[in-house]
Amino acid sequence: MSLQTIVKISNVTNLSDARYCAGMGVDMLGFSMDADSPEYVEPTRFGDIRGWIAGVQIVGETTATDPDIIEQLLDTYQPDVLQVDEAALLPYLATFSRPGAELQLILRVAIERLTLDQLDALFQTGITGADYVLLESQSPLHLDEELKATLQRLSARYPVLLGMGISVANVHTLLADLPVRGIALSGGHEEKPGNKEFGELMDILEAIEEE
Repeated sequence: MSLQTIVKISNVTNLSDARYCAGMGVDMLGFSMDADSPEYVEPTRFGDIRGWIAGVQIVGETTATDPDIIEQLLDTYQPDVLQVDEAALLPYLATFSRPGAELQLILRVAIERLTLDQLDALFQTGITGADYVLLESQSPLHLDEELKATLQRLSARYPVLLGMGISVANVHTLLADLPVRGIALSGGHEEKPGNKEFGELMDILEAIEEE
């Protein structure tokens, strides 16, 4: 099974999401490594989930800015890809590797904190070393024409993952209008082990399945 674009699932917290999304052909599964995050997955549980899935890249997600803490997290979780929020870390992290391969990097950008001019400046000077730039918003954000024009220009030149404003109703239009490298969706919590409603996550993934 394959999808029409690269898909990252962020904030995976349970085996149900991991197995379902891996089976649907997503490319990356992200797990929070931050103990103070509501989506934190502690190392033992992370190892249990990872043992059940194959064929996807594992993303270790952190908001940490201390290089020593990040090194400890990398040693503990051994992800394929590291996601950080601080662009200034990229040159340092680009020197890292993991057994048998280079460590890929995702820079997550909270787009609601930036003006469009600031977003342009970040892409021009601050993303060197990132394999992908994930654009997200913690608050509802309307993709108006000015923002869409900016995203069209940036995603034509840089490896953008769009992680906001995506619904089953507009996913095809967004993929047609924006030359993004892929999209990012979020996992969720299950009511109890093995009991999970996938909701819009399932609807979006089914909508972009290859015929």
